[in-house]
Amino acid sequence: MAAENGRRPVALIGAPLDLGAGRRGVDMGPSAIRYAGIAERLASLGYETADWGNVESPVAEATDEGDPRARFLPQIRATCERVAGLVVRALEDGLQPLVLGGDHSIALGTLGGLARHHGRPGGVLWIDAHGDVNRPETSPSGNVHGMVLAAAMGLAGRGFESDAWPLPAVDPARVALVGTRELDPGERELLHELDVLVFTMTELDRLGIEHAVRASLERVAGDGFVHVSFDLDAVDPEIAPGVGTPVRGGLSYREAHLACELVAESGLVGSFDLVEVNPILDRENTTGKLAVELAASALGARIF
Repeated sequence: MAAENGRRPVALIGAPLDLGAGRRGVDMGPSAIRYAGIAERLASLGYETADWGNVESPVAEATDEGDPRARFLPQIRATCERVAGLVVRALEDGLQPLVLGGDHSIALGTLGGLARHHGRPGGVLWIDAHGDVNRPETSPSGNVHGMVLAAAMGLAGRGFESDAWPLPAVDPARVALVGTRELDPGERELLHELDVLVFTMTELDRLGIEHAVRASLERVAGDGFVHVSFDLDAVDPEIAPGVGTPVRGGLSYREAHLACELVAESGLVGSFDLVEVNPILDRENTTGKLAVELAASALGARIF
């Protein structure tokens, strides 16, 4: 299914989940991104957009935390299963899934749905201040949003398994991290062990965002699917103040846009996450608006 202009329609899937994070508020992220006009912006680029609303997600105050090493994991898994179902439906209908978060644990649903549809693991470009490759035994917080990439690679234990997706959903050899600037010891060890391609902010300062993104896209390319998961905390908090876990020294406004423009230019990517927008911490929905702008760049918006 494609419009006459050749652009595949987009399915907007909201995942208002904040159980995976240590700070409340990212459950309102999908609303903030919609309020910033994402459907209208994509329409201006020639995309038909189907907004499928939000998946059901529990509220922390009415939910048992469970295992402190992986807090709220059964409820997070159930929410991700609903995301995975909509991702599969979108792909079957010929639409591009654009999943709006919510904390980054929702990416397990997106990646799981992609792997289920394609019948094999794929590749992912992970643009994030954090590695998200902790496991329950290495996590200092027990927050699942910091384990989701390890889970998608099938390395975080049986608690992340589900009939809704195969694991691994992502091939560790086809994972690239860009914008990384905060890693826990267990994450460093696993990333070295797997030889994952990681461009920290130090490398970006030295080599430039274009080199990093092009090399990352080469790493993640291959059979099945290629996905981009963009955590807004990859961007410096001076520009994106409303994020779940801000870390100083992130991507500049233009670096973030160039990364997304290179994604569009590559033609490799068929699905996206935009996660960790926290309106409680934001200023006049600045971060929600930035998420819209970055989605537009990733889907082909050009200056000229």
